[in-house]
Amino acid sequence: MHSSFASRLVAWQRRHGRHDLPWQVKDPYRVWLSEIMLQQTQVKSVLDYYPRFLARFPDVASLAAAPVDDVLAQWSGLGYYSRARNLHKAAKMVMDAFGGAFPPERERLEQLPGVGRSTAAAISAFAFGRRETILDGNVKRVLARCFGIDGFPGDKAIEKRMWALAEEILPAAAADIGPYVQGLMDLGATVCSRGKPACTACPMVDGCVAAREGRTGELPTPRPKKAVPIRHTAMLLARHENKVWLERRPPTGIWGGLLSLPEFATTLEMEDWLSGRGDGDMLPAWPELEHVFTHFRLIITPQPVRIDRLHAAGAAEADGQWLDIDQAVDAGVPAPVRRLLLRLASD
Repeated sequence: MHSSFASRLVAWQRRHGRHDLPWQVKDPYRVWLSEIMLQQTQVKSVLDYYPRFLARFPDVASLAAAPVDDVLAQWSGLGYYSRARNLHKAAKMVMDAFGGAFPPERERLEQLPGVGRSTAAAISAFAFGRRETILDGNVKRVLARCFGIDGFPGDKAIEKRMWALAEEILPAAAADIGPYVQGLMDLGATVCSRGKPACTACPMVDGCVAAREGRTGELPTPRPKKAVPIRHTAMLLARHENKVWLERRPPTGIWGGLLSLPEFATTLEMEDWLSGRGDGDMLPAWPELEHVFTHFRLIITPQPVRIDRLHAAGAAEADGQWLDIDQAVDAGVPAPVRRLLLRLASD
């Protein structure tokens, strides 16, 4: 299997792989953008965001020159917002440190914020034809099954073993690198899927350890299970005329740097906030809204508030701003906050 893996995969990709994805180009900016978007996000979601993002930021110079709020607004709903902040920082670095051109070497690409070894390798291989391999979640699954690698791939020792294997089975011919790396992605995404792998359509089936031993359900070894914690928060939808109050979240942590609704742990805290800003009433709370993150579930209690008259000190503050509701919906806000704002706009 080791000696024939690359040739089988390249032949399969050229005949059965994906060839019509919009980022399958030699432009390193477009390749880089797609690779960042595809981190922890499915292709079908990226296909919606990618063309809109490119229309707003067609090249690295326009992205670097844009305010970060504009970048976050275009990213809103795609999740994992640190990717958007790093994207903006990386664009500035390309302009300032690399003279406006992406370097071809994986090691130099890894210097960009948000770009790890696998992402840098994909950019180097696709845009510059460099002999590099990747090791994302799909590839780990393919290697674990084909070569019978036990152990959770997120463990450092297992990951190190997989990197060594991935380097070992790279094709020698430069012309095969692009199809090979794309083939790894395609095989993992369309054939060697997590739940129901289509083994009969796989070019590796006759040499695959998992298929031969009936272990496709066991490999790769899953992450050790932990109870998913639940967090609760109350979000205040403070409305004055046709405006809503939004606050800037801290630059780190969940939804870092985005505009969001103020959050409170108790009703008393909400009442104190309201009393300091204006005269109004707390309305009946809306039904709870659940938002699932990778490591926890967030239960949101939306609390609408009508403010009839603002106090002078409540008209504007450094930590937030009143925005027209329609403007707030289109701003860089988290996806569950946008859902709440859309309801507020329809009331």
